[in-house]
Amino acid sequence: MDREYDIDKLVGELDFNSNSLNIIGKGLLLTNHEISILNKYKIPYNKCINLKEVLFYIDDLLNDYDDEELEIIAKTISERDYYQNTNK
Repeated sequence: MDREYDIDKLVGELDFNSNSLNIIGKGLLLTNHEISILNKYKIPYNKCINLKEVLFYIDDLLNDYDDEELEIIAKTISERDYYQNTNK
């Protein structure tokens, strides 16, 4: 099945801003989207010293709430932490 896509339209619909990384505190890298979710749940990411601490807060909330958006950002933050802190 051939589909034609309007590349300009697709690119125009991308939200680059929500996925841009920000350096928080002493080197935490979080996207604007992750920050908005963390703010929504009042997770004190700006006081955390590393991504593992942010994940601790998220996991604590996941024990009380079954929330897909928290699970998604936990996964992306966990992957970022792995790639930043694993010796290759």
